[in-house]
Amino acid sequence: MRQPLVAGNWKMNGSRASVAELLAGLKAGIGRVKAAEVAVCAPAIYIPDTQKQLEGTPIKWGGQDVSVHASGAYTGEIAGPMLTDFGCHFAIIGHSERRAYHGETDATVAQKFEAARAAGLVPILCVGETLDEREQGITEQVVARQLDAVIAHCGIEMVGQGVIAYEPVWAIGTGKTASPEQAQEVHAFIRGRLAASSPVVADSVRVLYGGSMNPKNAAELMAQADIDGGLIGGASLKADDFLAVCAAANR
Repeated sequence: MRQPLVAGNWKMNGSRASVAELLAGLKAGIGRVKAAEVAVCAPAIYIPDTQKQLEGTPIKWGGQDVSVHASGAYTGEIAGPMLTDFGCHFAIIGHSERRAYHGETDATVAQKFEAARAAGLVPILCVGETLDEREQGITEQVVARQLDAVIAHCGIEMVGQGVIAYEPVWAIGTGKTASPEQAQEVHAFIRGRLAASSPVVADSVRVLYGGSMNPKNAAELMAQADIDGGLIGGASLKADDFLAVCAAANR
């Protein structure tokens, strides 16, 4: 039985005051969440504050990216050991915004997945298609390409040590959401793709949905057989909304 995971991705949002308020709200309401593992992925500069407030609670925390390098002359990069030095458990890898705005290739994403694991982090690997790719009917080809690059570089056993997040790019921050049936179809495809290499990994790895999941649609999405939680953007910035999404896994 896969334990649901709900992870918040704050993206480039927050201030010290708003982070403190948000985390206080999460700590106060986490008792409502019975089934899901809960995490927040903060901007790097707020990870120390996040660690300070969340230590000793059931809530885990993580980074939004990780360098392919463990150290060195790479100005502006954040290495995996730096994240674990501040208690991070997770790291988001290959988010569509990193792929689109920072030119991350499938090969780079695979290297980052490996670097995250080398540092002891659990990578949350993001895959998903653009609106144009969906309209062309090539969703499965795109997702397969993104997934296969990591399997080929890291091996299926290492992939099984991470988490996969299906994020249809057309549904990120747009208010549009894939229907439960659309989301389940791609999640089932991802699990089948993994099963071609290892049925054991396919059965055990958690696959999250990450396209505008919110309190109104979370329960229906997470009721699907292959959806094991969510990678939450906008709704993770309000404690009540995020806790409502987390509690939707109490099924």
